[in-house]
Amino acid sequence: MPVHEGYDAVIVGGGHNGLVAAAYLARAGRSVLVLERLEHTGGAAISTRPFAGVDARLSRYSYLVSLLPRKIVRDLGLDFRVRARTVSSYTPVERGGRPTGLLVGGGERRTREAFARLTGSGAEYEAWQRFYAMTGRVAERVFPTLTEPLPTQDELRRRVDDDQAWRALFQEPIGVAVEEAFTDDLVRGVVLTDALIGTFADAHDPSLRQNRCFLYHVIGGGTGAWDVPVGGMGALTDALATAARSAGAVIATGCEALRVETDGRAAEVTYRGADGEGTVAARHVLVNASPQELARLTGQAPPAPAEGAQLKVNMLLTRLPRLRDTAVDPREAFSGTFHVAEGYGQLAAAHAQAAAGALPAAPPSEIYCHSLTDPTILGPDLVARGHQTLTLFGLHTPARLFERDNDAVREELLKATLAQLDAHLAEPIESCLATDADGRPCIEAKSPLDLERDLRLPGGNIFHRELAWPHAQEGTGRWGVETGDANVLLCGAGAVRGGGVSGVPGHNAAMAVLEEDR
Repeated sequence: MPVHEGYDAVIVGGGHNGLVAAAYLARAGRSVLVLERLEHTGGAAISTRPFAGVDARLSRYSYLVSLLPRKIVRDLGLDFRVRARTVSSYTPVERGGRPTGLLVGGGERRTREAFARLTGSGAEYEAWQRFYAMTGRVAERVFPTLTEPLPTQDELRRRVDDDQAWRALFQEPIGVAVEEAFTDDLVRGVVLTDALIGTFADAHDPSLRQNRCFLYHVIGGGTGAWDVPVGGMGALTDALATAARSAGAVIATGCEALRVETDGRAAEVTYRGADGEGTVAARHVLVNASPQELARLTGQAPPAPAEGAQLKVNMLLTRLPRLRDTAVDPREAFSGTFHVAEGYGQLAAAHAQAAAGALPAAPPSEIYCHSLTDPTILGPDLVARGHQTLTLFGLHTPARLFERDNDAVREELLKATLAQLDAHLAEPIESCLATDADGRPCIEAKSPLDLERDLRLPGGNIFHRELAWPHAQEGTGRWGVETGDANVLLCGAGAVRGGGVSGVPGHNAAMAVLEEDR
């Protein structure tokens, strides 16, 4: 519970962004209180043991790290590490009546040979090299701006300094660039998937929401690499909570913020805890929650939620399944991103079917095995017996499809999704599933409606809202965290340059407070 009647900053929500803000402000000598509704911190970036009696601590919701600046890790002295994956991706497919696939990673020679094996020439590999050299240059120039005051659109364009890249990523639907660069359907699909993570859109959607999603997926760390958090995602939020507490921040779990009242200079936050309601004064209030929650707290009309569109599945296996494509080792195939039903045409068909109100006939998904890169999330006995984890993220499953019966639709979708995976395996994935202490298969699935219920993500959207361009727009403010109240800031994923596990909104909200104080 709060230990004082007033603080320099009260932070609503103990997810990773709120903890970043708390640590920065406390280290700068500010008195800080974090109010967290749940009995633990971490929000969607947590590790948990989802299977009864099984010593497997999985990243239950968010699971890979790319957008977290090393600057934040260094500034806060975090005891947190990531490991690179040696394989970027494997995409199985059947061609000419035989199983084959595309393995990207393991060195330039192997990747070049894999492209030639799939497509019959080196042309697609050369196109791949040119395309990702372009996104790499953009990443180097854009990523450092995320922890700076928002650049204007013209300033960011000058920073990118590449008219072709600006047109491809910022002006035209990403489908145009993909189709100009590549000819192979499978290769096109692998590239497009980065535009569709948690984003229900077609490659040619005129809103360009798919472009914004793609941009955030290719600029992380200035390279676009997606790394494995050692110890699971909870290792990050545990380190952040430790950093905040060590600097003097008070973290009150089991305390739900009810109202924020402010005159722009001083504020009061009313909360409910185990001992009833209380009120605490604050010079600044930072809301690490959705724009809808911000509106509720301040008595404003909430914006319409952005619809989530993903299926998250966690599995524990007794062994990795064998592949129909015997030229690829399963330990390599599953250590990177394993693409299922994600050809370019398949993605378009799945989107069209879901937009028409039906579950995709061939649900697209991508999978990776955390424990191959970081076995520390498993108990020693499980490691010795060869157990492995699988994390599956399904695309093009908008929340609207689950509204008629969430449980029934989730199970139907899970069955269809695993069937698509099984089509590329030499043995069904269910035969590899471990069982928990009660004899149940170690598999759990979460729909957008489950995320809305469990984490209060409006519409089940993992980004809190549609992602925004990383430059200033009308009303975005200097740091992209400002609201209509001068001393109330939005430091969650719904801020400009939010989304993903980045800590960027938390950093920027803290910088806005410290800058104002100066």
